[in-house]
Amino acid sequence: MAAESVLNDLPIVENATDGGMGAFEEGWRYMNSNYSRFQISTYMSACLHIVTYFLFCSPSFIFQFFRFMDRYKIQQDKPTTWDQEWKCFKLVIANQVLIQTPFFSGAYFFCQYMNIPFDYESMPVWYMTLAHCFGSLVLEDAWHYFLHRALHHKSIYKYIHKIHHNFQAPFGMTAEYAHPMETMILGMGFMWGMLLFCDHLIFLWCWMCVRLIETIDVHSGYDFPINPLHVIPFYGGARFHDFHHKNFNGNYSSTFTWWDKIFGTDMQYKDYYAKLQDQKTEKKAN
Repeated sequence: MAAESVLNDLPIVENATDGGMGAFEEGWRYMNSNYSRFQISTYMSACLHIVTYFLFCSPSFIFQFFRFMDRYKIQQDKPTTWDQEWKCFKLVIANQVLIQTPFFSGAYFFCQYMNIPFDYESMPVWYMTLAHCFGSLVLEDAWHYFLHRALHHKSIYKYIHKIHHNFQAPFGMTAEYAHPMETMILGMGFMWGMLLFCDHLIFLWCWMCVRLIETIDVHSGYDFPINPLHVIPFYGGARFHDFHHKNFNGNYSSTFTWWDKIFGTDMQYKDYYAKLQDQKTEKKAN
């Protein structure tokens, strides 16, 4: 019996009133009928990556033009300049052309070797894909913590990771602003989820989007009281990672806070915000 669709509980894939296909199913079948597996896994994946990246980077870019949004900016004393944004954009584009595009070419061979299905009938239920994405976040976070911390070692820091720290006050687009070697080293964490959980093309795309949205959020430079990602247990968020850029050390995890808690690399972060809270309390008392 064919597996249920990844989105079969959502209205977009429910059958039309005339018994025909839903919009999502129709689009998916059209894609498989008119494009090769290579075109889908390579070109469409690359397009999805670029569109998702710049779509979710755009809010932090737009917010700088509205002064009422400054209250949510974490480092209010360090506004983003046009020169910084242009510098960031150039390296991000270079990385996407030189690193990301070859990666997506490799995605085709991965799908072929692992016999990953593309057809609609094989699509898993949405909650399994969601669970697999969460599991992938856990694996990527562990990889990121230890490799990221290693990149801060004084013997190699200035050669690779220092580039990412050119921005002490990050903004959304800085999420992929990095030395090409760092992009490859830390990017390998993405593959653990692929190796263990990838059961369909839809997982590759969902996992890619989840990871992009997460890393853009923590680099956004804004901390909002209402953020859907904050429902994720132990999620660090923008304030947690922003401190890493401000302080250069500590808070090495990409998504969760437990590795930093276990190894005590969040102590400076805790002390800093404890002092800020004390200052606020004193100010109110006076």
